[in-house]
Amino acid sequence: MQPSLEKLRKFFRLEHENKYENTAIIGGLAKMLDYWEGEARADGVAEEVIQAVVSRLQGYEKLSPTGRADSLKGLWKRIGETYPEAGQKPKGQPQPQKQRQAPRQERSGDVAQATVDNAEAAPAQNQSQPKPKPKPPQPHQQKHRQASPQRFESATSAKHSQTPAALNAPLTVLNGVGSKNAESLEKLGMKTLGDMLYYFPRRYEDYSLLKPINALMYNDVVTVLGTIQSVHNRPIRGGKQNIIEVILSDGTSALKVSFFNQPWLMNRFKAGDAISVSGKIDQYLGRLVMNSPDWEPVEMENLHTNRIVPIYSLTERITQKWLRNQMKQVVSYWAPAVVDALPDAIKRAAGLVSLGEALTQAHFPDSQARLKQARERLAFDEIFYLQMGVLRQKRDWQEVEGRRFTVSDEWLGARLAALPFTLTSAQQEALNDIRRDLDAGKPMNRLIQGDVGSGKTVVAALGTSMVVANGAQAAVMAPTSILAEQHYRNFTNLLAGESGFLQKDEIRLLVGNTTESEKEAIRAGLADGSIKIVIGTHAVIEPDVQFKELQFVVIDEQHRFGVEQRAELRSKGTNPHLLVMTATPIPRSLALTVFGDLDISVMDVMPVGRQPIATFVLRPQERERAYTMIRSQVKNGNQAFIVYPLIDENEKLDVRAAVDDFETLSRQVFPELKLGLLHGRMKPSEKDEVMLKFRDKEYDILVSTTVIEVGVDVPNSTLMLIEGADRFGLAQLHQLRGRVGRGSVASTCLLIPTREEATENERLQAMATTNNGFELADLDLKLRGPGEFLGTRQAGFASSLQMSSITDVALIEKAREQAKALFERDPYLSQPEHALLAESFERFWKGTTSDVS
Repeated sequence: MQPSLEKLRKFFRLEHENKYENTAIIGGLAKMLDYWEGEARADGVAEEVIQAVVSRLQGYEKLSPTGRADSLKGLWKRIGETYPEAGQKPKGQPQPQKQRQAPRQERSGDVAQATVDNAEAAPAQNQSQPKPKPKPPQPHQQKHRQASPQRFESATSAKHSQTPAALNAPLTVLNGVGSKNAESLEKLGMKTLGDMLYYFPRRYEDYSLLKPINALMYNDVVTVLGTIQSVHNRPIRGGKQNIIEVILSDGTSALKVSFFNQPWLMNRFKAGDAISVSGKIDQYLGRLVMNSPDWEPVEMENLHTNRIVPIYSLTERITQKWLRNQMKQVVSYWAPAVVDALPDAIKRAAGLVSLGEALTQAHFPDSQARLKQARERLAFDEIFYLQMGVLRQKRDWQEVEGRRFTVSDEWLGARLAALPFTLTSAQQEALNDIRRDLDAGKPMNRLIQGDVGSGKTVVAALGTSMVVANGAQAAVMAPTSILAEQHYRNFTNLLAGESGFLQKDEIRLLVGNTTESEKEAIRAGLADGSIKIVIGTHAVIEPDVQFKELQFVVIDEQHRFGVEQRAELRSKGTNPHLLVMTATPIPRSLALTVFGDLDISVMDVMPVGRQPIATFVLRPQERERAYTMIRSQVKNGNQAFIVYPLIDENEKLDVRAAVDDFETLSRQVFPELKLGLLHGRMKPSEKDEVMLKFRDKEYDILVSTTVIEVGVDVPNSTLMLIEGADRFGLAQLHQLRGRVGRGSVASTCLLIPTREEATENERLQAMATTNNGFELADLDLKLRGPGEFLGTRQAGFASSLQMSSITDVALIEKAREQAKALFERDPYLSQPEHALLAESFERFWKGTTSDVS
């Protein structure tokens, strides 16, 4: 029976159970015509049947309960005459007494409940002996069983779900899945049948697009299918490691495939076996090779059909063929049963396929085109729900009242005239944004993103001054004590003393190593209002720190703080204005999605006099050249950083490390110079001490890990050497590079990768060609994903996006447009027709700790 008729039968049955009160669907049965008509035509249902359904349901509301019962009975009888299989169960009505006596499984989460309910619509021979442990039917059973999985389209209560109840059943209800296999599948994140539907392949083998070995070219990324000719185990590094070398032939030529440190493959590969390998074609001694590819044994039935085969991530005791068979069983039976919560109008406007088709084609695509449509639909859903969430957060933030802070042009002009420099156009625009926000009557929720050294601190200080001048208080929170102290000096210079309007004791520094007596004085001053601005680390959010009237909160490098920390600081005031800052330029696609709840000011103009940092990529054997440049800079009275990706050497990673190299650098390379060591395992007080000594020129060279990435200002440092540079992301490299070039002297950054071939690394070459942080951020997002930009902003955010790419601006724009249009009509999805959508939205956000900052 067509799915649309099956859906109709379920609605009619539910209406019968509700005593024909027209409550099977919120708003009445006629509401289903909004989407059922299109589904029925897509299923090929006869036009006269469609028109009969439409005419009966349009007048259904005006009938008495008895008339409604007669109307539905007559309608189903007519459908049965046209489609005999639909008429096997008279009028779609169950025999309730008989069914209630059927035995049921009491085990939590089992599919028995759904199966017994579904049996009401099944042929009589299936009703007498319900199985104690039901299984989704195999393909050969489908023609004997007309009951499709129960759907909850009615949305008549809060417990109605977007998916059939049986999808919450454990995997052991499947044929061939015992407790041990279920444990293995749980390691992959699959506990229920529903989990399997959303456990998507990590890649696909398209046997219709195979390339013969004799047509391969260097740098091709391809899948090659062939027969194993020979397998050899070659020891390297004195027998400590090994390489499995496989010669693969497809009749046109042969290809050597190498697997590093996987000795167990000797037992897996046998001469004569057919396998497929997927990877990049390299070159060794003039011959084409493939190193460490993904590989799969070839199932001949897939090869002969030229189909696109899904490849899933596996774990112990689970084989690709076995998992694929289980997936086929679940997807073919249950994917069409999942109710599509996305309104038809949105699907039409965005050109999307149905959810059932998307799930089916994502697992077992019929063609590359249908796979693309499926992935786009699933990706759209993720971005759409994300957009709805950030739009709701933004509205929630804007619906509360915020205190207005107004300053005159004359007052602001006097503040600007007192500055020892002129603001850039970007700084001026950001300041204007803050001024408008403070006078809007709603709490400000603004992000300033500016490249390294673009002057964000000055703008934050001026914004703070507007609030403090009106009698309120402000708090500035930084991730490290050293950065907090730096902000304290800058704020004091700008707002206190001769050029400012505050007294120095009205601005205080509160960090972990502040003495207890001083902390007590600061807490008292904040409570009585005599201290106007407090600048500090997490010490600012301790429970005993209370403000008389906190109205302005500044959070620097906001991705370094957790959701709870930021919320705790905001809670110390009544709807305070919030300004968050980051020196990590945020790509446009992220600004539209993850940061869509924030108003954003972009500072992309560098202050006058700031020189670009010359960046060069050196081969590992050119390290001595870098050391020579460091000696030269120190001789000229400047200082240098040497940065490492690791603290200690790691046996698994052939990467230089800070602690180990520090000894060599101190005793052998630079014995005449003073070196400091800084890394993440040191106590905060020890880190601060080392950093202060470096700032005060007690060290010539600072050997460090990435702990110096955030905001440290040492104007005298003019050279940075980054070891293992290929192990860093672009955003991180750019942040590190920003630690030099903060004075008036031209500065240099040297990048040395772990291996010589990594010299051509795309990220490193990009660093050498541009100082523009926004260009680098876009490239880094494409190369490494959103992780470095998100920090702790959305806990679990990245993992919640399985199909969507945060780099796909076109899809994001499409989803954002649809989300905004729907949000304007029904921001809280409270209208009856959006009940299913509301449930899906809640499920999407359920596991994510979101934050409006």
